[in-house]
Amino acid sequence: MASVKYLVDLSEEEEQQLRKFISRGKVSARRAARARILLKANDGLSDEQVAVALEVGSATVGRIRQRFVEEGLEAALKDKPRPGQQRKLSGKQEAHLIAVACTDPPEGRARWTLRLLAGKVVELGFAESICHETVRQILKKTTSSPGNSTSGVSRR
Repeated sequence: MASVKYLVDLSEEEEQQLRKFISRGKVSARRAARARILLKANDGLSDEQVAVALEVGSATVGRIRQRFVEEGLEAALKDKPRPGQQRKLSGKQEAHLIAVACTDPPEGRARWTLRLLAGKVVELGFAESICHETVRQILKKTTSSPGNSTSGVSRR
């Protein structure tokens, strides 16, 4: 058997918890797979043997073993936070933006543009800066289109 850098040694209680966790059926596939990895690793199988048995990568098995040994059972089962930028606007602010887009455009303009709306968001103090593309994505989530008679919004 190949030597393993991180040995999984589950207590009786942890093992029972994992078996119960898997048998519930109402768990995400990732968490169930991680639980199975820990159970197989606890049986003394190498990373490669666990990987073949569960049809996952051996690097995945090694990562789950390491996370269990260093951070504990819960950390081994849960996803780590993923990187990414936080949302610029809250749901309430997005709703306000959509309401503004449905109003009459500023004086001297025929319609609201994405850049005008982005400027309005900054003017209202919702964000220090916001890209017009972000405004487009927010508006795209709605089915309303200002001026479209089926949207419930009509031109004044």
